[in-house]
Amino acid sequence: MIKLVLYLITIPLVIFGIDSININGIFKKNKIYQARVFYILLVFGLSYLITNFLYDFVYAVKI
Repeated sequence: MIKLVLYLITIPLVIFGIDSININGIFKKNKIYQARVFYILLVFGLSYLITNFLYDFVYAVKI
């Protein structure tokens, strides 16, 4: 339950942070769908890492 709440907090924060990067400038001109898939995978990957870090950090301090 705690991880779900952390995911609900971190996903919008990661999307907000990733929006500042021009990801379409990295990809070729006609590769819009690949850029979108990369964006989604990047958001999920960073959200996973941040959520697990916060979860482990909070429970390591409690012990």
